[in-house]
Amino acid sequence: MQKKQWYWVAGTLAVTIVIYFLAPTQAKQKAPANVAAAPTTPPAVNIVPTDTVILGAIKELKSTEQATARYLWEQTQNATGTNAIGLYKQAATFWGDTVHNHILGAYYLGKAAQLENSEKNLTFAARLLLDEVMQGAEPALQSWMANEAKGFFEKLVAQNPNNDSAVIAIGACYMFGNIAANPMEGILKVLSIAEKDPNNMYAQLMLGLGGLRSGQLDKAIERFLKVTEKQPSNIEATLLLADAYDRKGDKKNAVSWYRKASNLIQIPEAKKDIEERIKTLQQ
Repeated sequence: MQKKQWYWVAGTLAVTIVIYFLAPTQAKQKAPANVAAAPTTPPAVNIVPTDTVILGAIKELKSTEQATARYLWEQTQNATGTNAIGLYKQAATFWGDTVHNHILGAYYLGKAAQLENSEKNLTFAARLLLDEVMQGAEPALQSWMANEAKGFFEKLVAQNPNNDSAVIAIGACYMFGNIAANPMEGILKVLSIAEKDPNNMYAQLMLGLGGLRSGQLDKAIERFLKVTEKQPSNIEATLLLADAYDRKGDKKNAVSWYRKASNLIQIPEAKKDIEERIKTLQQ
């Protein structure tokens, strides 16, 4: 079994950060053709329009569902106040529950939450979109999701400037969503929280991911070690640390950390796949 294939384990465990780096690159949800054609360079100024995403998704629906989707799209265009909140919620239910497009379901839930000033729903919608970004998608769709998630997180920070998790998430949107010409813009946001609070393990994990993505394996390992020291049962950090050692060619440490990850995982199929990777490294 190839390394990238067995990492579906992380998905089974809902370890979405691990999925972003280690799962196959095929998008979870197919982007509409007209989205794929949208320009993406420079990413900071060429985010695909929301209407393009929605109309493209409508074309992918069954004919019996397209009328409802188009009606909701048209009605939300100029809606305001409580009327807009109700329509956004209807759209969220339709897209998320009826046709199982969780990306647009989250988008509309976030739009309603912004008007309601609902921190709970806004956080849920923003994190769902960021999770989708981390899992990977067609580039134009991924940038759109990151941009929308960033807007939701920025609203949360506006409501509560001390919301460090939201600041870190904004940094992650920049780092992994290709919405800024300079990825350091995202890293600096995360770094600001890590420097303010070295015990913020979410920030340490994100910085480790940044190092892993950029090939700075020693820096990534340093960050992941901090997380595993404070949180020995953190499966994400443990798997990522094992992978960082693996990429570095340090088979001894890679095997050690894969074994620790296997001990944390309760799913038999997942443990089997990890053991296969360990055997490969020991050959």
